[in-house]
Amino acid sequence: MNENTESALDPNKDDLPLMANTSYMLIRHYVLDLAVNFDREVINGTIVLFLETNKVYKRASNSVGAGQHPSVEGLFETEQPGHSCSLTYACEDKMSNLANRCDGRVTNVNSCNHSNNEWASGISGTREHCDDGKDFVLVLDCCDLVVTKVEEVNVIAASGIEKLIRMDVLKPEDGTYSHGLQNDLQSSILDEILGLAAEYWQEQHYYYVQCSEAPGCGELQFQTDTWSLKIKKLGIQSPKDFPRVLRIWYETKPEGGSVKWTKDQSGRPCVYTAGSPINNRALFPCQEPPVAMATWQASIWASKDAVVLMSGENCAEPQQDGALSKWFYYVTMLMPASTFTLAVGYWLEVKREGTFESHLQSPLSSSSRFINENCSVSMTTCGHPAYPCRFQDPVAQVQDCIPHRVFAPDCLKLRSQEFLLPLLARCLSAACCILGTHPFCRVDVLIVPASFSSLGMASPHIIFLSQSVLSGGNHLCGVRLCHEIAHAWFGLAIGARDWTEEWISEGFATYLEDVFWANAQKLSQEEMKEQQQLRSLLRWRRLREEIQNSEEELQVLRPNKENTGEVSNSGASIIKHGRNPGKVFMQVHYLKGYFLLHYLENQVGQKAFLNFLGLFVEKFHGQLILSQDFLHMFMENFSQLGSQGLSADIIYQVWLDVAGLPKPLTDDALKWTENRLVCEVQNEVTKWAGINQKVRKGSRKRKRSRKDEVTFREVRHRWCELIIKHKLKVAYRDLIDFLKQDQAMGVYLYGELMVNEDARQQQLARRCFTTLKEEMDPSLQKVVAEMLF
Repeated sequence: MNENTESALDPNKDDLPLMANTSYMLIRHYVLDLAVNFDREVINGTIVLFLETNKVYKRASNSVGAGQHPSVEGLFETEQPGHSCSLTYACEDKMSNLANRCDGRVTNVNSCNHSNNEWASGISGTREHCDDGKDFVLVLDCCDLVVTKVEEVNVIAASGIEKLIRMDVLKPEDGTYSHGLQNDLQSSILDEILGLAAEYWQEQHYYYVQCSEAPGCGELQFQTDTWSLKIKKLGIQSPKDFPRVLRIWYETKPEGGSVKWTKDQSGRPCVYTAGSPINNRALFPCQEPPVAMATWQASIWASKDAVVLMSGENCAEPQQDGALSKWFYYVTMLMPASTFTLAVGYWLEVKREGTFESHLQSPLSSSSRFINENCSVSMTTCGHPAYPCRFQDPVAQVQDCIPHRVFAPDCLKLRSQEFLLPLLARCLSAACCILGTHPFCRVDVLIVPASFSSLGMASPHIIFLSQSVLSGGNHLCGVRLCHEIAHAWFGLAIGARDWTEEWISEGFATYLEDVFWANAQKLSQEEMKEQQQLRSLLRWRRLREEIQNSEEELQVLRPNKENTGEVSNSGASIIKHGRNPGKVFMQVHYLKGYFLLHYLENQVGQKAFLNFLGLFVEKFHGQLILSQDFLHMFMENFSQLGSQGLSADIIYQVWLDVAGLPKPLTDDALKWTENRLVCEVQNEVTKWAGINQKVRKGSRKRKRSRKDEVTFREVRHRWCELIIKHKLKVAYRDLIDFLKQDQAMGVYLYGELMVNEDARQQQLARRCFTTLKEEMDPSLQKVVAEMLF
């Protein structure tokens, strides 16, 4: 890849640049201290970054000279296995107050500009100068942020830090350190903090907090451009000598793409990370490449009646301070910055009437997991860098349901109580029954505003669900819950090292949603098979239609083929089509990935395959993978398949590296049409088609009754399709309501309204879009606008 990433980008294209130069330095921890202002629609405050020279760069510079750039292979070396401990956070009361607060806003974000224009004019793209006589530049991913100050933090002055000062670096008699000695001491202290074993995570987090409160010891030069924040310290030419702790003052912009400012279904203001294609770079400066895994602590200030939900291991309790409240969250598991999730609004916790349950359930029985006696893999240690890992925690290993909460706007509280809350425990238990230890210690589920562009989104410790799932009865709600729960294992605990391999997350979640949901329903093997075949047929038809109507380039599961996972020498890369708004609504990676996993399951049997998935999770949790990691372990585990003509190369050629429908799918589709449930559905469709004709003929004689609305409640989307197809004017109100209330599901209906070439329907589509566009997700807004104009 061209080192000058930014200049290689075509502004008219839809590629997404990852600018951070992670091959030189890695952020190991973030401390955020932010205030949410609904009046101005901004989030402002400070972020403190704790940095470490990349081990690969350090080795390369020591052995072959610093002028040689390292590759990112082996970016995270295996360290000692993590050890779990109690999640009681002993140091929360030591957190800092937010500096310079006034009227609910952080006031240290101002109009001054500390960047150096002369220096900035010499910077382009991701050019970093390493030991070549020029200053080193730290590059962070950043977009739509107003950065006003960057400074080095003097960790030597942090309270209580004396315990970490090595005896071989003693304080001079005059009480001052030379510049070189001070740098050595700062690095020594940070090495001590980062080197604390997993069981001492509370002490480690305490030191992070103390260092984040320490005074600055010099402002640094910085420059922002479209996609990055570049920072340098004059005279520092190597990452090894660059400051290890930085504090950045900044403010988000109302139009920033990482968060969505809107109103909930009860009309109250809220803001949340919307799963944007640009991830979190418009929320805080960070390193976006997935290899830059870190931990974080965050203090979020909001009005005292607001609720702050976040990716955090603790159930935060607000600390009141006048008109504001502070919510503090933390994580100890190393995660990519893109998984950080935040939601602030006036939601209510949904509880069972008259009860409060912790949902700490009984241990798994020895017969509840699928067992494959022929499986040869046995895991005893973790392969990830050290953190308090639940897979090594005996208590976590016997939990069949993690603690969970549900939050919703007031107007949806009863529906959430009726449908969502009872299903959540069942689905969580079903997932643990199949895959074993849940990677996270708790989860919140939030019903997000109608403008949310998806049916759901999973993040560490929090799941966003569309209100649409509440109107589809137990089945739609349960299936979607199972899909998002599956992401805890595939997508979060195990992530894709290359973001173009989305199938590693979405294909696995789509496959597992069926398995989890069948378990949650306690279906027999025959019932489970029938349900799976019906869903396979529907997915096959959906995949066939999408492939017929999409670009071939977007149909490939491994678009970079043998170059998958490669980045530039600096660590920067470009994600092809990463900002394509239509890609958000495509399901090729979901569906082709799902069918590939079913194909592999059919080769070895479901019990053996599910047991293998459990072993794969035990081996790779906490790590980033490529397709080849999964396929190689599969072929090793079921070596008999090689003699039957199956290999990883064949799977690449048939499933991963090509566009179109894989040939095995065409052969299976005929079998699915003979399924009993498929025949029942076809008969039901025929019946409703007849009823629809009768309704249309009698539409002038009677108004649509409430009974009709209830009748079509379970098939609302299909009902809207029939309204459009048959131009059923008397039911246009149902269509308009669906487009307003179910925006995540309504995007395809806009296309059908326009394709039908009916002037009244096209006017209806444009009128609805004009009404809703300001609250729509930006990707959804762009896709619909392209359909209409």
